[in-house]
Amino acid sequence: MHITLRQLEVFTEVVKSGSTVHASAKLSLSQSAVSAALTELENQLALHVFDRVGKRLAINEHGRLLYPKAIALLEQVMDIEQLFLGGNGALRLFASSTIGNYILPEMIAGYRRDFPHTSLELQVGNSLDVVNALIDFRVDLGLIEGPSHQPELITQPWLQDELVVFAAPDNPLAGRRLALEHLADAPWILREQGSGTREIVDYLLLARLPHFTPVMELGNSEAIKHAVRHGLGISCLSRRVVAEALTLGTLVTLDLPLPPLMRTLYLVRHRQKHLSQALTRFQDYCRTYG
Repeated sequence: MHITLRQLEVFTEVVKSGSTVHASAKLSLSQSAVSAALTELENQLALHVFDRVGKRLAINEHGRLLYPKAIALLEQVMDIEQLFLGGNGALRLFASSTIGNYILPEMIAGYRRDFPHTSLELQVGNSLDVVNALIDFRVDLGLIEGPSHQPELITQPWLQDELVVFAAPDNPLAGRRLALEHLADAPWILREQGSGTREIVDYLLLARLPHFTPVMELGNSEAIKHAVRHGLGISCLSRRVVAEALTLGTLVTLDLPLPPLMRTLYLVRHRQKHLSQALTRFQDYCRTYG
């Protein structure tokens, strides 16, 4: 069956206006086009929806049965059209943990105030999870803590983020000017492999040490903070992650013999991903943040 929305629109307008003449004026169609649409509809249904009384059309029992269903269907189509007016539409986001837990909540709150009709779905995982989801087209946009090297993806620099090495206030390394050997001999609590933070810490910091001792790998920054606070070792995370604990004095930064550890956060999408108005608008919003 090949009933078209145009045929149903013509049918309902003829019912409402009472004639093909008025319906053609309402729909900006010729009277012959209106008559042709009705004929095609009746041919598809293999029955008449109007009785012809001279030049007048009178809706019959078939037409009365069809009319409410046609109206409901056309209203649903209008709802779909309204859904995407102004760039509305659900966006699926996947962020690595530092971004998802410590940056996006505030940013999304502001975005929702400005664009309340755009639905956002957010997942949080490590950077490898984000990359795999983008490659499989399971999400629209990724936000990760290190560059992606996948040729299928477009990676765009976004925010600058500082990493800090921190410890419990009573740690023997706290308050001292440290050498690389001090850091090498310390017990380290690190993020898991596949984490963007771990990749950058390996590159910016641990690769400069003569050796290092990882005593624990954890997949959660909050767990790392608690482990460090209880004296199990030292760690390196985004300053954004430990900012509240530093303010409260439950954690302290260590004085490194190195320049500031800076990294870039990235927006990532599939190279073949359609850039909808909603996705373009959210990316632009991200670039104005921070």
